[in-house]
Amino acid sequence: MKMNAGYNLCFRTTIAWLAILLSMECSHAADLPSASAKENAPVIEKDGKAAAPDEEQRWLFHFQGTEIFQGQPGFRSPYAGTNSLLSSDTFRQTSSFDLYFGARLWTGAEVYFNPEYYQGFGLSETHGIAAFPNAEAYKVGSHRGEVFVPHLFFRQVIGFGGEQEKLESDQLQLAGKVDVSRLTFTIGRLSVGDQFDANAYAHDQRTQFMNWVLVDSGAFDYAADSLGYIEGATLELNQKRWALRYGIFDVPRVSNGLAKDGHLAKAWQQVLEWEGRWSVRDHPGKVRLLGWLEHANMGSYSETLAQPADMEDITRTRRYRYQYGFGLNLEQEITPDLGAFLRASWRDGQSEVWQFTDVDRGLSFGLQLKGTRWSRANDRFGLACALDGISAEHRAFLATGGLGPLVGDGQLSRYGVERVLETYYDAELLPHIHLALDYQLVDNPGYNRDRGPVNIFASRVHFAF
Repeated sequence: MKMNAGYNLCFRTTIAWLAILLSMECSHAADLPSASAKENAPVIEKDGKAAAPDEEQRWLFHFQGTEIFQGQPGFRSPYAGTNSLLSSDTFRQTSSFDLYFGARLWTGAEVYFNPEYYQGFGLSETHGIAAFPNAEAYKVGSHRGEVFVPHLFFRQVIGFGGEQEKLESDQLQLAGKVDVSRLTFTIGRLSVGDQFDANAYAHDQRTQFMNWVLVDSGAFDYAADSLGYIEGATLELNQKRWALRYGIFDVPRVSNGLAKDGHLAKAWQQVLEWEGRWSVRDHPGKVRLLGWLEHANMGSYSETLAQPADMEDITRTRRYRYQYGFGLNLEQEITPDLGAFLRASWRDGQSEVWQFTDVDRGLSFGLQLKGTRWSRANDRFGLACALDGISAEHRAFLATGGLGPLVGDGQLSRYGVERVLETYYDAELLPHIHLALDYQLVDNPGYNRDRGPVNIFASRVHFAF
């Protein structure tokens, strides 16, 4: 992708904010406890008593709810196609409500169950922008609401002895002490993002950035059905300074479908990720190097273009073929309240997008700041930019009227890199209840310089107990 005005705007804006925030935070950092002090502090229960260091949580129950209202006031749209963002579609909402259950079966063995109620739609029924602005919007919406199961899995942790660390209770994690050197096996229905491509500052649309390509790497076509979850198994080897993860997953029968392929010997995705950890003056940082290989019944852009009769129907060229890609994921704490992230991802871009979104090359970077400076320690401010592009074959396919899972304006005479600027402020109204205001600017929606830019405004109410 070429350096252009949109990239320069994102880069200059982020650098300016970084300079301002650093000047504020460095003067304040001396008053705050260090990361090592926080790690050594006792765990405090709700009644104010310190938890026993060897205490194991036997079971858990959590629940959360998230309501997002999102709209855009209209934008330049000289024409529109089947998968275009519609200028007239100005307001949508999504609602989710989750219950989380977990239980310890025996030493190191845990089982988790998570039913979810979902209702709503994304703008233009989740079409028109590859970097879609609401990661709570599934590819299939519901007017009256549906109940499904995102998570149902078994986990076994095998410790190798030596130094231990405390795992805090979370929605899909029982609290307890585990060996730092350990092997973790997980199998069942889950999200690839539960273990891969994580990031402390940009990986949760319910509390952080909302845009799809800020929550996950844009070109990572990770295994998932149209609701974002799939059956699979993973292994993680964890050490003090690094971790290595491997996963193998089922894939959908058709692009972005709900039904699984079922031919496990020839329809699968394998993911490998190495994570390295470090600390700079007590400020932790991580790098994750990701690679994936998939074999599925996918169509080919070049084969479709070679047959004029098939020009707009890539399904006619579907056969079992490979796709692969890579990702780089960085996070760094700058001060106890300020952190930065960067992701870069690449997909081969020769076969149709099978699970995620129409991105073959992706870059995103940004900042997250806690509100400690203005006496709002549980508030968060975020600012990020993203740039996404597609391969030459993918571009030619869209230009002839082809459709991807999210984009397809019927023509693409003036291609442009899709550019996104997102900023949000998430405020704690009451303990465990937050209200966020979010703004996104999307330039060249669907890689089309003839349409947009689009100004998107959102509010988010989130509670979790």
